[in-house]
Amino acid sequence: MKLKNHKNHHTDLYQDNICVLRRSQTFQMWITLSRPFNRHTDKLHLHLKTGPIPEVGKRTHVIVPLVEELKGNCWEAAVVKENDKRIKLSVNSPGTAVIGRYRLTVETTCPNGLAIYTCNPSDDIYMLFNPWSKDDSVFLDDEEERQEYVLNDVGRIYNGRVNQIGARTWNYGQFDSGILATCLYILEKSKTLCSGWGDPVNVVRIVSAMVNSNDDAGVLVGKWSGDYTGGTCPTFWNGSVEILQQYYASKGSPVKYGQCWVFGGVTTTVLRCLGIPTRTVTNFNSAHDTDVSLTIDVYVDENMDTITNKNQDSIWNFHVWNDCWMARPDLPPGNGGWQAVDATPQETSNGIYCCGPAPLTAIRNGQVYLKYDCPFVFAEVNSDRILWQRNADGTYSKIFTEKKVVGCNISTKAVGSDERNDITHMYKYAEGSEEERVAVETACSYGSKPDTYESPTAKDVTMKVVMEGEGPKLGSDAELIVKFINHSCENRNVSLNSQLAVMYYTGVHKATFQKEKRDLDLLPNKETKVKLALTYDKYKDLLVDQGALMLTLLGRVKETQQVLATQFGFLLRTPDLIIKTQPIGKPVVGQKMTVEISFINPLPEELKDVVLNVEGIGLLPVQKITYGDIRSNGRVTITKDFTPTLAGAKKFVASLHCSQLTQVHGVADI
Repeated sequence: MKLKNHKNHHTDLYQDNICVLRRSQTFQMWITLSRPFNRHTDKLHLHLKTGPIPEVGKRTHVIVPLVEELKGNCWEAAVVKENDKRIKLSVNSPGTAVIGRYRLTVETTCPNGLAIYTCNPSDDIYMLFNPWSKDDSVFLDDEEERQEYVLNDVGRIYNGRVNQIGARTWNYGQFDSGILATCLYILEKSKTLCSGWGDPVNVVRIVSAMVNSNDDAGVLVGKWSGDYTGGTCPTFWNGSVEILQQYYASKGSPVKYGQCWVFGGVTTTVLRCLGIPTRTVTNFNSAHDTDVSLTIDVYVDENMDTITNKNQDSIWNFHVWNDCWMARPDLPPGNGGWQAVDATPQETSNGIYCCGPAPLTAIRNGQVYLKYDCPFVFAEVNSDRILWQRNADGTYSKIFTEKKVVGCNISTKAVGSDERNDITHMYKYAEGSEEERVAVETACSYGSKPDTYESPTAKDVTMKVVMEGEGPKLGSDAELIVKFINHSCENRNVSLNSQLAVMYYTGVHKATFQKEKRDLDLLPNKETKVKLALTYDKYKDLLVDQGALMLTLLGRVKETQQVLATQFGFLLRTPDLIIKTQPIGKPVVGQKMTVEISFINPLPEELKDVVLNVEGIGLLPVQKITYGDIRSNGRVTITKDFTPTLAGAKKFVASLHCSQLTQVHGVADI
């Protein structure tokens, strides 16, 4: 049974003889009782407890009820097979379950009284995150990427210089014997509440802090002096397993020594082991901003000699960190997906040496006010180097700005091969483009030197996206309206960049399908409407369940340098099912009646394998109707007979599903 569970849960690679499962997925277990189970007189509950002080209110003590039928995405169990004294249970867990090691207790109640059996520690359940489940916030909708970023235990880490890129193989070894136990030990040693271990944002911050030893006796001691006496030279490590085994065997004594690629490699091991999709990333010409100016500042005196004690910022040849994948419900929509995480101790975050998770989308757009640590990561990849000269009165003036020097050839191992994949475009727009300059100036306006770049001479243009009526319909071309108002008495010219992207309902970006650049002439004291075309053919193959799209607008007023920026999320409207009852009049309990369900296919293509789901409390139980194919723009009518069983106001509910179209519903009051 354990082997079957492991295969279904993609945990069969873990080399320990323990039960490793992923949350939000059904698993099976056999229970042997003292006599055959009687469904009518016997009751059974499972108790799962994790952490030092399990509490029901904190979801660390879970009482799993026995139900007749499993519903999914909650703690529940159902008897699916009986064999004399043995019963086979199917058990579900929610996509928000706390990860960790659970102790299992079986509680039975029968006419003879209560019995409690505590299972052996060998039967403990190790619960992990589940990138295969849509109900888990680490869900990753690409099997090849899941194989790479969760299940691949060997990788490539890049190093060298921007024009001399080298690489080395790194053994992550997240499935090696004892590594899962070590990863959970790291979480325990953080002394954080395990009730928060169901949130990947929280877990990632804990791991980022615990992989370095600076303030919590974490895994690795960082050292860059060249003298590695008493420890191992960072370049000597070939992988994470030896480091983690040494840390666990020494009962939490930090391992000597590590540098950025070692911190990054160990972080990938820990997060992949726990089930969070993770990759190791190298940034060439990586900036270290020490004063949150979001620029790399170089100070010289009146004679152009450097002022050593003020030049604290630096640019590393390369720096290694991690990206991990998750939804970010704590942030505005569009910020889910890849998040930058850095375990190398450089600067503190809320008083602790950790960094991230910082959404790559926010970094790309200069939205450094979003959580966590976006200013530091932005400066690493997209800061300008600025030369400041001291004046006679002791103040400083900006005399030179060097662009395009920071954040080059950002690299990670490609999916399914050992090739280098350049992901610079995910961190920033093309160097020197209008979008990139807008992002830099936006970010710096939130830094410690907000006046580094010239402020706009005026802010007299406003921009707003409006949706007319109920919004665009799925399957049809449509237009979005962007309204500009020039409040000045002079002409204004706006350089506007727009892009449309498909989003998951969790706010995670799936794919950009349309980009456009245009120049707009705005007349004085006038409103100008701009129409953006939305073409079905461009997005039809990219849509996911909820039909969510995101419009991103970035612009600049040429005369004043005012920046215009907004994001506008919207859903594509799907058609309703039209439900009518027959005969007209008052339905009666016990008397047969009929409903008529009508639907028009809105898409310019045939719907394949259409299925309807109908039900109504007191009307009829859940039933599936297999219809088949519906031609493009075709109209269909389906009738359903049933006999009401309960009196009162009832609702007949129906939904339609096929691979090309979801979120189609209808209801009738009866």
